[in-house]
Amino acid sequence: MHSVSEIKSVDAARQALTYFKTMAIIVGVGLLILCAEMVLRYGFDNHVLDFWPQPHGFLYILYVFATANLGFKVGWSLGKMVLVMLAGVVPFLSFWAEQKVAAEVEEQLTAAAR
Repeated sequence: MHSVSEIKSVDAARQALTYFKTMAIIVGVGLLILCAEMVLRYGFDNHVLDFWPQPHGFLYILYVFATANLGFKVGWSLGKMVLVMLAGVVPFLSFWAEQKVAAEVEEQLTAAAR
């Protein structure tokens, strides 16, 4: 657990958490669509989702930014930030990471607001 003193601005950290949660869900759904695209392309020679890898890559970059933004605002180590960023490349893991991170950060923010 990180100390409360590491959070300089509770409001900024709350905004960063909201952005992170939104991006984690979007990237999680996007990754599932990417998996469907690969199954369709390589399993069935169907190219209906061939456009999707590039937008998904852009969304993942936004997720990486959201993670770093939140991490710096709540005092995470670089290692923790990287682990949370990597959660966005494993199907379903970003949903779990979003829930875990949100609960942890909410607890920190509640303590910091006291």
